[in-house]
Amino acid sequence: MADRVTVIGWDGSPLTAAARSALSAATLVAGAAHHLALPEVPPGAERIRLGSVDLAARRIAGHRGSAVVLADGDPGFFGVVRTLRAPEHGLEVEVVPAVSSVAAAFARAGMPWDDARIVVAHQRTLRRAVNVCRAHPKVAVLTSPGAGPAELALLLDGVHRTFVICEELGTDREQVTVLTSDKAADHAWRDPNVVIVIGGGGAAGGPGGGWLMGQETPAVRGWALPLEEPGGSGERGGSGENPTLRATQLARLGPRIGDLVWDIGCGGGAFSVEAARFGAAVIAVDAAPDACARTEAAARRGGVQLQAVAGRAPHVLERLPEPDVVRIGGGGVPVVTACTDRRPERIVTHASTRDEAEALGAALADGGYTVECALLQSVGLDPADWSERDRSVVFLLSGSRIDRAP
Repeated sequence: MADRVTVIGWDGSPLTAAARSALSAATLVAGAAHHLALPEVPPGAERIRLGSVDLAARRIAGHRGSAVVLADGDPGFFGVVRTLRAPEHGLEVEVVPAVSSVAAAFARAGMPWDDARIVVAHQRTLRRAVNVCRAHPKVAVLTSPGAGPAELALLLDGVHRTFVICEELGTDREQVTVLTSDKAADHAWRDPNVVIVIGGGGAAGGPGGGWLMGQETPAVRGWALPLEEPGGSGERGGSGENPTLRATQLARLGPRIGDLVWDIGCGGGAFSVEAARFGAAVIAVDAAPDACARTEAAARRGGVQLQAVAGRAPHVLERLPEPDVVRIGGGGVPVVTACTDRRPERIVTHASTRDEAEALGAALADGGYTVECALLQSVGLDPADWSERDRSVVFLLSGSRIDRAP
């Protein structure tokens, strides 16, 4: 095992005395090409071009001497420190931090960033990173080859955002470009870069700032509220907007940050807004343009972002990006079948009769989902005299995807 492992963050500024001291004593130095070209790297030290951090960690673990790992920005912030400290490598490290790439990017843009979401985009996480950009007004994306500004822009098709693209921060080739997301796919961008994605509404946190990084506490306490209450999400006019049904649908789907939710038959937008309040990206679909307009208005009142698409399911669904969870408010078996073909993790729908429920349940099962059905009855009472105010009886069907072995 290496006698000493020092991880040095580099942001383009002159190295600190502690960093220079560690480098001068190094017998092995790992880093990117621009790190290994620094004049402070001892000419006699073994050099490792940092590609796979796991491979480098194994080389370092077998080295006798002093090892230094150079990394861009703060190596403890979505950086190499986590991998180097993993139990399988057994490395104890000392860290000399620098300004993180995210902090540098926001500084170049002249923007605060305590209200920003921060995501890492690899090819395997790109879709989830894009969903965060759909759902939140300020997101910093740490990109990677194959998951950069162009790929982000292509997957954000139909959603307008502003990109602040910071290329090769701290180097002589540093460049900051501001453009709309629809133009980003037309360029070739240099790695590494950070993309700040802005738009879709006011940023979280008021002029005085917030108290929780990356998000604000919702202004309204509770969820699945009656539509007529202050903070109730949406307006009358859509099926499935009974609060009890909506609460159960949300519980079955469990929308979360990084998810894309389809709300088919969005009506007044009650379900769409509440799913967005959980941090998920939402596409609200309805055949009636006025329903889409009501949903967009409900989103503005609720302080959330979503995309409303006017069109009749199942045909309109063909051009939508892949969902993680789906709520179906209407359309029957053809819509259920179209959704199961897209293989979301969970689907919920409802029916007013047993025959309809059996048909929808069979469609879910045929599509490769385990099916749960419950008969929900809710009765609203007037507490003044305990008289019945309204009644709802509905069959709730939920499907969970069966992941078949390849």
